[in-house]
Amino acid sequence: MEWIIRKIHEGLLIRTYLQREHGFSRRMIKSIKFNGGNILVNGTNQNVRYELKEGDKLVVEFPQEKIGAYMEPEDTPLSIVYEDDAVLVLNKAAGMLSIPSLQQPTGTVANALLGHYKNHDVTNTVHIVTRLDRDTSGLMLVAKNSYSHSRLSAFQKDGKVKRQYQAVVEGAPSDKKGVINAPIERKEDSIIERMVRKDGKQAITHYEIVREYAHYSLLRIQLETGRTHQIRVHFSYVGHPLVGDTLYGGDDKWIGRQALHCYALSFKHPITNEDMHFQQELPQDMKQLL
Repeated sequence: MEWIIRKIHEGLLIRTYLQREHGFSRRMIKSIKFNGGNILVNGTNQNVRYELKEGDKLVVEFPQEKIGAYMEPEDTPLSIVYEDDAVLVLNKAAGMLSIPSLQQPTGTVANALLGHYKNHDVTNTVHIVTRLDRDTSGLMLVAKNSYSHSRLSAFQKDGKVKRQYQAVVEGAPSDKKGVINAPIERKEDSIIERMVRKDGKQAITHYEIVREYAHYSLLRIQLETGRTHQIRVHFSYVGHPLVGDTLYGGDDKWIGRQALHCYALSFKHPITNEDMHFQQELPQDMKQLL
């Protein structure tokens, strides 16, 4: 990344300029200094305490990112909705893990992304910003480098990364629109399952009924927090489990996975600060269910 310093920034230390004007974290600056990156002013290496002058050309060269030894690139097709040098948005199919695990080290979104990067001469590792459960479909946000990941993670904490879901639940909530505020924690006898517990982490889910059917309802859902399995746990807790979600009490007679789809994604772009918005229609299995 490079910038020509303007008059209004004259006198700022490089460190202050990068943090204040471009959202660099202390950790990111430290990584550049000590992991093989460079900070150049007019072609010369400089310390972060250098005072910038109008007209200076400041260049930041990031260190080479390391790809984990367990991460193997795979030539698996991905449904890419948008891509530039900083971010990638994809529409994940149900049945695909976001990242490798000990039980499944291959066949994941991360493996497919590495394959995509390899085919396009991108040497960075995978930075997934918004993960989805294996059997949840829909939009996922990926940062294509460590700087973008750092920025998007900060935006996420500030509520500037938003996801909306559509889900089919059993029955119909009594209120057409409502909020489920119930803390979530891991179930004591399970490494996977979560449950509502008083000592859990705060979890808030907003919902609205889009359409009611004889035995099911289509909901539009907005998360205020992002706990593991939050939507699935919350609607099971209030007596309306997601159709197909057998882990939390749903019936899989008509669909072989939880009927949950991330259909809308919006975020602030980490480089341009532009507001980005994406939508994807329901996948075929959920359409067929309805």
